[in-house]
Amino acid sequence: MQRRHMLRILGGGAIAAALPPLSGCSSDLPEDAVAAWRGPAAGVDLRHWVLAHAILAPHSHNLQSWLVDLREPDVITLRIDRTRLLPETDPYSRQMTMSQGTFLELLDQAARQRGHRAELEPFPQGEWGPAGPDDRPSARVRLVSDASVQPDPLFAQVFRRHTNRANYDNRPIDPAAVQALRDSVAGHPVQFGITGPGDTAALQAHRDIALRAWRIELTTPRALLESYRVLRVGPHEIASHRDGLSINTPMVRAMVALGLFDRSQPSAPDSTAIRSQIDTFHESLQSTPAFFWLTSADNSRRTQLAAGRAYVRAQLAATAQGLSMHPLQQALQEYAEQAVPYAEIRSLLGASQPAQTVQMWARLGRGPAIGPAPRRGVQAHVVT
Repeated sequence: MQRRHMLRILGGGAIAAALPPLSGCSSDLPEDAVAAWRGPAAGVDLRHWVLAHAILAPHSHNLQSWLVDLREPDVITLRIDRTRLLPETDPYSRQMTMSQGTFLELLDQAARQRGHRAELEPFPQGEWGPAGPDDRPSARVRLVSDASVQPDPLFAQVFRRHTNRANYDNRPIDPAAVQALRDSVAGHPVQFGITGPGDTAALQAHRDIALRAWRIELTTPRALLESYRVLRVGPHEIASHRDGLSINTPMVRAMVALGLFDRSQPSAPDSTAIRSQIDTFHESLQSTPAFFWLTSADNSRRTQLAAGRAYVRAQLAATAQGLSMHPLQQALQEYAEQAVPYAEIRSLLGASQPAQTVQMWARLGRGPAIGPAPRRGVQAHVVT
């Protein structure tokens, strides 16, 4: 998602010139907000150890809507936190269900690293309905010691994997790297696709659809406000929440402090803020040498979980190849204003049958080094 480029959301050199000099301000995230990326403490029990890795999974809007119940010995029961959903832009919680899958994949890899098999039962009390999640668990996982279990090589990338929304180096993707990504999702109920520099027309079609979908999201007040509500500005908000979309640049912090950025109101569609967002995203798209996607034959909740697992595996494989990914979910979202880009991306990617679904669509390329996103820590997810 492109939302972290909201550091330009207030744009305009005139405002910048009116502000006093800022001293003692750093754009680095607070240490407490990213402490989870240092890994689990020595001596923690097995379940907390694997959870310390699972919570590093990518999650839509970084909401981290994972609830874990540890009251049954040797078992982790996963539920979705229904207070952490995106009802405007993800009305059926497809993306949220995929984010449960990313968590389960890293949990499984962590268990393997400790010589345990994760016996995973998706939706043990039945799948959620198509309208959205309920209180039933998304998965029940029993950890079983098993000397025959082999570690997953992708686990080595867990602490290096970050979603990178910056401009990319537009050099072509090496065929060996493409094959590594393809191999990473083998065995999952998804179809892998990638468009590279050999098909100029297809690349431009991807860019056009992505840009129009981004413009729609920015100019649809309820969709934009949904992002504003989880926007964390400055070290205090970032450290207090340790979730959502973080901005710690001195400029935006100063604007918030001076009351120049009202997150309770959407920016006007023709404002400098929105225009600069669109321009920034256009630059990102133009720098992108390849687009990656995953489609599925159906859109059941089990398939959504599996698609989430496949996506994080592909992102880990990309990390191992020195590549970055940036999901482009706007055109995949099922709210009314996105109907045209939604249909266009389905057509472009060959999802012609009604049940077929584009589960993931992302930019792929070589991005600059970036830091991790905030995480809430294991205990924030444990229910008692």
